[in-house]
Amino acid sequence: MTVTTSSAPSTGAAPDLAAIKAKQQKTWSSGDFHVVATRIVLQSELLADTADLRPGWRVLDVACGSGNATIAAARSGTHAVGVDYVPELLDKARERATAEGLEIEFQVGDAEDLPVADASFDAALSVFGVMFAPDQQRAASELLRVVRPGGTIGLASWTPDGFIGQMFRTIGAHLPPPAGLRSPMMWGTQAYLNELFGEVAAEIRSVERICVFRHRSAEDFVDFFRTWYGPTLKAFEALDEGGRAALAADLADLARGFDRNGDGNGVAIPAAYLETVIRLRPATGS
Repeated sequence: MTVTTSSAPSTGAAPDLAAIKAKQQKTWSSGDFHVVATRIVLQSELLADTADLRPGWRVLDVACGSGNATIAAARSGTHAVGVDYVPELLDKARERATAEGLEIEFQVGDAEDLPVADASFDAALSVFGVMFAPDQQRAASELLRVVRPGGTIGLASWTPDGFIGQMFRTIGAHLPPPAGLRSPMMWGTQAYLNELFGEVAAEIRSVERICVFRHRSAEDFVDFFRTWYGPTLKAFEALDEGGRAALAADLADLARGFDRNGDGNGVAIPAAYLETVIRLRPATGS
């Protein structure tokens, strides 16, 4: 696992970020995140609309996965570029873009070291992506580096107290994550985004939204995520038989606890996330 459940850094030795990132890349390459991404298409479409992307803009989708937000940006008439460090997901993104007749560029790249020039984009988006970068300050700095003064950054980030935040906390109770990292769920809090971007932002607007995961049962939800979602798959692989059974039971209980149906006719699990649009300050004198 490569996520933490604490809200502050450990006071111990600094984590080996390079080793964590290498393990993280293998985690996200496992399973097939595209299958999960098909359940969160709407969130990218909403973010692209809220960010008010303009036709002709250059828009970068950071940690784009199989291209949800990149495609949403391209549909808005922008010149869209997607960057991710999992080549297999980029292959799927290219297939999707071709199927829709969209001209999109996809590049292999790291959210902490984006392979693009300074101030070369009018906007950058990231939907449940950049929040998982181990070096969060560096990832935020990269977003600021590549977007022009006066440009836009749009983010969708799971909240700490929402379902996905609680899911990672449940996994962390069975398989403690590396010490010394901030929880990625910090990106789902207004205070932390103010800390990362406040000094250079003209405006930061956030609204909490809900993404609903629907499954035939709580157990079906667990099977889906342990099969297709890399972090969950790797957590189960790391446990012994008893540990896997206990984790599956706890995740199913969590799903039932969040289920808003409550009638035994499938589960509808509301997962809170923070949708944020950051307008950067224009260049001095402009």
